[in-house]
Amino acid sequence: MEQRDVLVVLFDGVQALDVTGPVEVFNGADRAAPGAYRIRTAALDAAPVRTTSGLTLVPDLALADAPAPHTLLVPGGEGTRAPDPRLTAWLRGNAHRARRKVSVCSGALLLAGTGLLDGRRATTHWMLCDTLAERFPAVRVEPEPIYVRDGDLATSAGVTAGIDLALALVEEDLGRDLALTVARHLVVFLRRPGNQTQFSAQLAAQTAQRRPLRDVQHWITENPAADLSVDALADRAGLSPRHFARAFRDEVGMTPGRYVDLVRLEAARRHLEDTVDGVEQVARRCGYGTPEAMRRAFLRVLGASPAEYRRRFQPAAPQPRPV
Repeated sequence: MEQRDVLVVLFDGVQALDVTGPVEVFNGADRAAPGAYRIRTAALDAAPVRTTSGLTLVPDLALADAPAPHTLLVPGGEGTRAPDPRLTAWLRGNAHRARRKVSVCSGALLLAGTGLLDGRRATTHWMLCDTLAERFPAVRVEPEPIYVRDGDLATSAGVTAGIDLALALVEEDLGRDLALTVARHLVVFLRRPGNQTQFSAQLAAQTAQRRPLRDVQHWITENPAADLSVDALADRAGLSPRHFARAFRDEVGMTPGRYVDLVRLEAARRHLEDTVDGVEQVARRCGYGTPEAMRRAFLRVLGASPAEYRRRFQPAAPQPRPV
């Protein structure tokens, strides 16, 4: 079995979970398949670094002494906003030597600074996607997926998405069964696919400032199966349809139709995860009308049918205890 060296870059202001999440995944895989991975951490001076949460991490070696790894993992954190120029220089001179380059959260900003992401697809935390696109216009930023694979490059969204990406890499290296073994050990019931959206309707949208619009937002969330046409929602807000549509877009950051689509998709996902209701029941309760309409929405946004989504994400039923 090939042993894959994983080198995790450390720096002051690193996000602790961006480091420990993927490390636990690779370490778990190595316990399940001894010799699969050798994990090392490295910092500029081999000196301890302080994370954004105040924890201290002690690197294994200095970056200057690190051999070219199979997988280079660049985590995120506050330290990526104005990185040490020496770290940027090391990444620019050495990142290309790794067979696989990986970033978690705002670590994409560091990788982008090397030029390696130019012309490539990438993502980062949803709050930083605009920043990544503005600072590095040659990068093809995809704001919705929780992680993006583009050849030898892999970038993920915020914090826990790094665990999903690491599990996907383990599956690529060692197979699905072993990756699922690691996921179960970490109590990550089933791995999320990379094209699953990284934020919910409430996170994706702003909360309206005006009370009537804010009340309509809440009503949509609580009643996804209701008539949620612009005319019906405008009537509830006490506004003309035209005025309502314009005000909603200005305050919420998206059209009423887009917001309704997100709310219904999120409601359907929760039903599939938390209940045993049939797909037809879920479609009706969440406002899709027909299973086919819900299926098209799932495929368009998540890249998986409702049945496939349920298979991946519904926790296994508890097994009865032996008598």
